[in-house]
Amino acid sequence: MSTDDRLAGRTAIITGGAQGIGRATAHRFADEGANVMLADVEAEAGREAVSSIEDAGGTAAFTKTDVTDLDQAQALAEATAEAFGRIDVLVNNAGITRDATLKKMSEEAFDQVVDVNLKGVFNCTKAARPHLAESEAGRVLNAASIVGRYGNFGQTNYVATKSGVIGMTKTWAREFGRDGITVNAVAPGFIDTDMMESVPETVIDNLTDRTPLGRLGETEDIANAYCFLASDEAAFITGAVIAVDGGLVL
Repeated sequence: MSTDDRLAGRTAIITGGAQGIGRATAHRFADEGANVMLADVEAEAGREAVSSIEDAGGTAAFTKTDVTDLDQAQALAEATAEAFGRIDVLVNNAGITRDATLKKMSEEAFDQVVDVNLKGVFNCTKAARPHLAESEAGRVLNAASIVGRYGNFGQTNYVATKSGVIGMTKTWAREFGRDGITVNAVAPGFIDTDMMESVPETVIDNLTDRTPLGRLGETEDIANAYCFLASDEAAFITGAVIAVDGGLVL
């Protein structure tokens, strides 16, 4: 790490940080000099991710956290402040899917997705906000999705949460601005993560054919967008929803 690193001296919480986009974002932030607190329900994967970051020369810690529980979200914020002395960035990345058409979707599946993807964002932001207000560069970065803008067959619950995240992003941008905190969202397209393993190959081929750039996104593509929004280069951007989808929705 050098003083030229974009996030040098800052501390970031990344929920869902044990794997996929969250883990890639944690590595990216650590590479840019940030102290990173990973939060996840998967403790073994979280600790392994911390070791991977440390092996690469970064600074990281892990707190097992169920984001659907406000008390655990508050404990996460307190543990981060205690470990690193401050919180500058919150990346609300944790998310799940429980796909089905409305006809087949159970109430349990609907509630599970809402609790993690929407209430979890509320809980973690509420817990971190007082700490972010003390930072000179407070950032809240939310995981939205292109389907939150355009809908998607068989994803009533997921789409509802991502639309809600977009709405909260814009509301908080208005509310938090007086404390110098920016609030933005990244709306990924279809990204090559474990979530895609259950998608039939024919569907993936169709998606890549429809994408102007001709491929699925990589986790690093999303991590790079988060890194930009967390940096001083994005200091005058707030309330934005940035699509990182290879042009899929053009």
